Amino acid sequence: MKKVILSLLTILLFSGLAQAQTTATEKKMADLSSRPADHLMIQFGSDSWVGAPDSVKTSGMGRHFNIYFMLDKPFKTNNKFSLAYGVGFGTNNQYIDKRTIVDLSQVGNSIRFKQLDSLANRYDKQKVATVYLQVPAEIRYYSNPANPAKSWKLAAGVKVGLLFKGYTKMKDYQTVNGTSFYGKTYVQKVSNKRFFTSNDVTLTARAGYGILSLNVGYSVTPVIRDGYGPSFNRLSVGLSISGL
Repeated sequence: MKKVILSLLTILLFSGLAQAQTTATEKKMADLSSRPADHLMIQFGSDSWVGAPDSVKTSGMGRHFNIYFMLDKPFKTNNKFSLAYGVGFGTNNQYIDKRTIVDLSQVGNSIRFKQLDSLANRYDKQKVATVYLQVPAEIRYYSNPANPAKSWKLAAGVKVGLLFKGYTKMKDYQTVNGTSFYGKTYVQKVSNKRFFTSNDVTLTARAGYGILSLNVGYSVTPVIRDGYGPSFNRLSVGLSISGL
């Protein structure tokens, strides 16, 4: 009789433990049947060059615009977390001080940031721009995984990019007194990828609520190709619009 009672107590104990584990797991899991598995992520904001020498004179804040098609894969053990990855394009534009010329047309293997003297003609506006084909990946956390539109979100990850285009764009060539030579709509564009880092790696982080989040990115690879000019990195801060 004692063996029977002991056996029953043992069965009840293990049944209770199993039930407790099941309940704990269920609390971690949410019904994601109505949550989409793919989405677009759009990012825009400001850029700056970090660690640039005094010879590299920028003008104000640059800007970026990124668009990615993403897939979202929730963790099976806890679907408040997910792995997201995708593909898309990232663009970066940095404005340059009008007293500096960035020469991409030279035949040598070193990009020049040439300072103009006080009497030289100059462009009223100019920028350095790059376009990367990128593969982003990030680990995400949702406070409410079943309803991302009403959820706090955190994400950290990396973007690996391949240079698609690199160029400078100058607008409105002027005298030192500001008189336009060819009109305010005159534009000169010089494309040359070889001075820019061909394979970019950027660390990323996001935090927000609903479809909006603040995004931060830091390129661990330099903007200018190693050995082809001054070494500095890119810091990006902006907003992300994403359904997940």
